[in-house]
Amino acid sequence: MTEQEKQAILEKVKTWFREVIIPNHIKNTLKLANPSEFDINPFLVPYIAAFLTGELTPQSVAKALLYPRVLGSSITTSFGQNMQTFISGVLNSYGSLVQGIDIEFTDALDGRKKYCQAKLGPNTINKDDVETIHNHFRQAKNLGKTNNLPVQQHDLVVGILYGEPGQESSHYKSLRDKHDYSLYIGQDFWYRLTGDPSFYSELKKAIADVAVEAKGADMLNEVADILAQTEVIKRLVG
Repeated sequence: MTEQEKQAILEKVKTWFREVIIPNHIKNTLKLANPSEFDINPFLVPYIAAFLTGELTPQSVAKALLYPRVLGSSITTSFGQNMQTFISGVLNSYGSLVQGIDIEFTDALDGRKKYCQAKLGPNTINKDDVETIHNHFRQAKNLGKTNNLPVQQHDLVVGILYGEPGQESSHYKSLRDKHDYSLYIGQDFWYRLTGDPSFYSELKKAIADVAVEAKGADMLNEVADILAQTEVIKRLVG
């Protein structure tokens, strides 16, 4: 892969975050100015607020409610739900015509063509997904035989976009240990895709650069201010 092609992927990632992830993140953050968006535990939330800031005020309570949602579950859910748009928008040049296969690429390390199921992270499949992935790979292998394509077992791989070896769940381990499919995790996946061992680090930096553009800290403070003024939050302080 040329340097120009690698830079094109980085720009696609930035564009995807600007056009898909950030707007969803902003929308989901702004709606949290309404306390009805939270399932409030009146015993635990004040404790968390005081633990977080060292004081119990409407503002500390608002932050205790907001931070886990905005910086945790909200963005994680949004990214996961838009996984297919990531594949189509960022990795579209590697798209596969084989049913059940997300992308095809020439492995930069062994030079062989890989048929890849792309997954988000090391804990993002469940037990049922194991059999589904296995069936997709089996169909791809049979199609290769039918069309005289030299598809070997280790040409069928699961590409995990982030994480480190050893973090993979038992379901991923089952694909590897029981069904003998290769797992390309995090840096290894992007290295094999691009041929650049530092690409994974560049990718993370590119995403962080886009996050700075969003000016999320200002928006978070504004939403916390609005939430802190609601009667529901004030009552938690007493």
